[in-house]
Amino acid sequence: MDTKVVKFGGSSLADADHFRKVAAIVLADKSRHYVVASAPGKRYSGDIKVTDMLYECYELAFRGEDFTERFAAIESRFNDIISGLELDMSLQKEFDGIKDAFAHRAGRDYAASRGEYLNSIILARFLGFEFVDPAAYIRFDEQGSFDLETTRKLLSEKLSGIEYAVIPGFYGSMPNDTIKTFSRGGSDVTGSIVANAVNAVLYENWTDVSGFLVTNPTIVDDPEPITTITYRELRELAYMGAGVLHEDAIFPVRKANIPINIRNTNSPEDRGTFIVSDTAETSRFTITGIAGKKGFSVIQIEKDMMNSEVGFGKNVLRALEKNEVCFEHMPSGIDTMSVIVSSDSLIGKEKAVLDEINYRCHPDKMEIENNLALIAVVGRGMRKQRGTAGRLFSALAHARINVKMIDQGSSELNIIIGVEEEDFETAIRAIYDMFVLTAHE
Repeated sequence: MDTKVVKFGGSSLADADHFRKVAAIVLADKSRHYVVASAPGKRYSGDIKVTDMLYECYELAFRGEDFTERFAAIESRFNDIISGLELDMSLQKEFDGIKDAFAHRAGRDYAASRGEYLNSIILARFLGFEFVDPAAYIRFDEQGSFDLETTRKLLSEKLSGIEYAVIPGFYGSMPNDTIKTFSRGGSDVTGSIVANAVNAVLYENWTDVSGFLVTNPTIVDDPEPITTITYRELRELAYMGAGVLHEDAIFPVRKANIPINIRNTNSPEDRGTFIVSDTAETSRFTITGIAGKKGFSVIQIEKDMMNSEVGFGKNVLRALEKNEVCFEHMPSGIDTMSVIVSSDSLIGKEKAVLDEINYRCHPDKMEIENNLALIAVVGRGMRKQRGTAGRLFSALAHARINVKMIDQGSSELNIIIGVEEEDFETAIRAIYDMFVLTAHE
């Protein structure tokens, strides 16, 4: 039996109208057996997400203050959905139980999870599906780390006897049965876990965008969509700041070789983006995506005959380790080494790091440069296309951008460049123009 797992984000389940869109999508395909639901998101600009309302409400309860009015606003959000869907049901029993748990300080994780819990009860009733509480099946170990093997066993056994179900996203439970949540956006992870447990043929992740775009739309106007991307390409782009999907959601489905399809609830006819282990599909452009982040510093180290000194790189990294600073990249030449680190991680430690490197390595010259931005140009098509690096640097030179650092992985899947933060947006637009816009001409 072909089984699809579908997850809907908070923006897709914000009110009754969106519930109807979701129901139409789910019921249009009989292979969509298992639905993972988020808490209600914002209904309009300036609105408050229910999860944030729950956090605020719980903080009042934790301090022993009156939270009646705040909780009434939460009740109203869910009751509006119920009445808007014209459902004959009441959540009063659940509301009373949650209020009591708040008063007894059940924990922030418990509080945050109740948005998904309540929304899923409503959605299950509206669809005519069974409600399955993940607290009994998605498990964390004593250290609070997610336990995939135990979860897979419990969840697959439970769902094997249920044809259609709604499962709240975002949470599971600890060995002592207290509620434990994933990080924000964790409903993506739940969807991936459910897909793994039922050996789904596809995990559809429905949100408010039609998949991934080649680059950030706040920098480039109306960038082209990405139709297909591999897990490795996604990992490279996500590391450099590309959003849409919770990073941890990749691993349970990647482990089971299950593709992900990012779709738009408001435009269900759009193909969206497919995320796959591997593909024979030719990239529309030489590159798949462009992503980047500001906020880096580079430690420039120079020493004659550095390349012949055994253990030089190890000693540099030991100096960083001693000061609890992680490195991002470390491109080097014969007599030079550049160590890229997060600027935040260096705050208050600059002198200690330089002193430690000086003590261990005795460099001829050393300095720290701040205000560096990193940009990753990623694409499986780069391996087969000659002159990719040349076109990249030609685009940047034409835009009068000085490249401070170059790092290309041995897989030839990506090229990472460092530029001044003030050149960040201009550089991304120049790269996009070279590889995407000129490809149309």
